[in-house]
Amino acid sequence: MSKVSLPLDLIELTIEQIQEAFAKGSVTSEALTQAFLDRIAKVDPQYNAIVFLNPDALADARASDQRRASGNVIGPLDGVPVVVKETCDMVGFPTTMGWTLLYSKTGGVDLMPGTDSPVVARMKASGSVILGKTNVPSLSHSGSHANDSWAGPTFNSAGRQFLPGGSSAGTATAVGASLAVLGLAEETGGSIQNPASAQGLPSAKPTFALVPNAGVAPLSGNRDVVGPIAHCVRDVALTLDVLAGYTAEDPKTIAGVGHRPKGGYASRLNKDALKGKRIGLYGFGWRNLPLSDEATRLYQRAQGELKQLGAELVQDPFRGSGFAELRQPTPPMKEFDARGMESVPYDLDQYLRRLGPNAAIKSYAEFAEAIKTQDPFAKGGVLQYMPNLPDFNACLADPSKPPRLTDFVAAREAYLETFNDVMDREKLDALIFPQMRGELPPIKGPETILETTVCEINIAGLPGVTVPAGYYASGSPFCLIVVGRLWSEADILAYAYAYEQATHHRRAPKLD
Repeated sequence: MSKVSLPLDLIELTIEQIQEAFAKGSVTSEALTQAFLDRIAKVDPQYNAIVFLNPDALADARASDQRRASGNVIGPLDGVPVVVKETCDMVGFPTTMGWTLLYSKTGGVDLMPGTDSPVVARMKASGSVILGKTNVPSLSHSGSHANDSWAGPTFNSAGRQFLPGGSSAGTATAVGASLAVLGLAEETGGSIQNPASAQGLPSAKPTFALVPNAGVAPLSGNRDVVGPIAHCVRDVALTLDVLAGYTAEDPKTIAGVGHRPKGGYASRLNKDALKGKRIGLYGFGWRNLPLSDEATRLYQRAQGELKQLGAELVQDPFRGSGFAELRQPTPPMKEFDARGMESVPYDLDQYLRRLGPNAAIKSYAEFAEAIKTQDPFAKGGVLQYMPNLPDFNACLADPSKPPRLTDFVAAREAYLETFNDVMDREKLDALIFPQMRGELPPIKGPETILETTVCEINIAGLPGVTVPAGYYASGSPFCLIVVGRLWSEADILAYAYAYEQATHHRRAPKLD
């Protein structure tokens, strides 16, 4: 089967539209999957979003069609074509972390997982059709680009001249270019929110421990979270329903028990969700860095839209709280606070041991031997800042032992205490900020994304939802991020949904 003709447009396709077409019998999952594979073959060579295609995709789609014919549809994602970030273990595919030394065809070794990561297993169990795995920068080190992947650079679907956002660049570009309906991303330091915002897409960076990240190549077992990027907020919510929840494979997910909303994450989506809600606005009390002039104008317009939706806006609620002073950029970086990432040798050791007895590398000691010619932690390496973190060297000396992480724990506690105090004092329901302080830099060059919330919500473990809010004159997307208390995903998704439905700022890109 090839070059199929469908009664629905693949561009910006949503779960709701797909399920309506399935119910009417006007399209099958097999035909839809083939159409997406055709589109990938035509479009992706210009964007390089997908590094591995799934040879079982059409068979999986046929299985979905058979379930539907027999009345056994699993749920809203059944038969829906999706992609997953390359760092998520999936049986049959190497997990390369975007690095030449971890891919046999570029002179490295292949890490072949013995089992799927829980998030991939849950996507499969939902009936979704995994089209393939998406590109990441080497060792997922960047929140801005994917220029140094073994597979080559990933380009931004909103404009090839812009940074695509990282490290989930491939997932954002695949969704932004309508090569898939939605995709899995993962964040340690902005890697969901940055690429989603850079490409004008809704996404959810969940509360830490809501979604399991076992079997996902780590940068920090204390910060890593997996979440969805999609074309609309409802699809983000429906995918979070699939991903969230306890698994014994990832014991920290016990913390989320009792915090999932009855009826699911889409249950509170309502066009009037912002009415009467108190919303905190960006200011120097949160982070002592200004917005650009154009970002200020776009944010002012967004504030007017929020007011029209019935929200009560609170200017700079963190002023005088000491919150901004909690951020401690890690040298030589000027803005990024990497605390919590010093555990990466231990986290990698645990990850490698999970791969199974047949893995080419089974421990951090074997990993260190395999990568000694390109030590990422040495001067000039992509993770050269790591030795500047407290406890990193002690962790590196014995990766089999959990590190102390005293500074990180103190930082998380201070962030959460101050955050909750301000939310209580000001009676805030959420914060709504520009996700970036200015427009996107060019894809080539030293500039990075000027985000507003990455260090703060990753160290604190707080959730954030991006929502499109317009464009700069250059065509660079402008997105808001809705930040809430721990476990507040259902509410902040509802606020993002209300804004999205009232404004419809997202527009499909004209691909180069």
